Amino acid sequence: MTDRTRIGVLGGGAIAQLAHLPVLAKMRGVELVALCDSDAAKARALAERFGVRDVFTDIDDLLEGDTLDAVVVATPNHLHEPHVLSVLARKLDVLCERPLALTARGVERILAAAARVDRKVAVANNHRFRSDVQALDRFLHGGELGRVLGIRAGAYQTVRPDGWRIRRPESGGGVFLEHGLPLLDLALWLADFPEPQRVTAHMDRARGAGAVEDSMLAHLECAPALSCSFDISWSYVGEEERWWFEVLATRGSARLSPLRVVKSLNGRPTDVSPTGAAARESVFLQSYRAELAHFLAVLRGETKYEPPADQVVVTRVLEAIYRSADDAKEVKL
Repeated sequence: MTDRTRIGVLGGGAIAQLAHLPVLAKMRGVELVALCDSDAAKARALAERFGVRDVFTDIDDLLEGDTLDAVVVATPNHLHEPHVLSVLARKLDVLCERPLALTARGVERILAAAARVDRKVAVANNHRFRSDVQALDRFLHGGELGRVLGIRAGAYQTVRPDGWRIRRPESGGGVFLEHGLPLLDLALWLADFPEPQRVTAHMDRARGAGAVEDSMLAHLECAPALSCSFDISWSYVGEEERWWFEVLATRGSARLSPLRVVKSLNGRPTDVSPTGAAARESVFLQSYRAELAHFLAVLRGETKYEPPADQVVVTRVLEAIYRSADDAKEVKL
């Protein structure tokens, strides 16, 4: 690897335009070499905007030669697995937007392929890299709030998307996969991935093959005694959108956005929330900047690499949630 890590971006959709391209274009030690998207006009416009050298419309052309060290995969969900496998087949490292694959078996295939060629795979679970989440993680793993008993999380969006996100064969799911999956991953990660035991879920969706859900209520129980609830909708009729994440523990509680931590001291609830300077950028951009910096550090050997085997667990729970909602019954894992 040269002094500058040569990165190509596969997919020029919203997340690439809002996060990956603007962050990578300004990141030290990175050369944004190539952009690939099936829409040639869009790809050329984005390349000019962010100073990307080469433009492609076909993944095989992107991966040809030896001009890349790593690829960011930001294509529609159903293409993640085949695209990541194609990148690995060229012995390149890869950062993939979530979900890594639409099935747990697909995640396992990717992990096996990466191990065979000794390449690194990372998943864009950007919430893990939020500064407020990192602070909450320190509270929890320092034992200050006691044992985690429950996590309550949700997201209410007022605008239903269009395009591939509402076609189940391409998206893999509707609002829960789009907005619930990152909350599910964050809950399991903060709780140190306890063993999932059972899920129950209910969803509302239009009739017809390929339809996706507009809302989902899901409850997950993990051993030894953790319960997680998720309430997700992109058909919310209200004055403003909502997002919440709250942790309930034996000696306190915490919530995000903004971070508030309450701890029991001498039998009284006391606000022990950390204070600091206001962030100079949005939580969204800050999290992606930290995530991509971490990926670069892993590629350079400055940070230990951990294969994303935890995504097998996350995806198995995701599959169980949809199965429970489809069959209207509890699913044991």
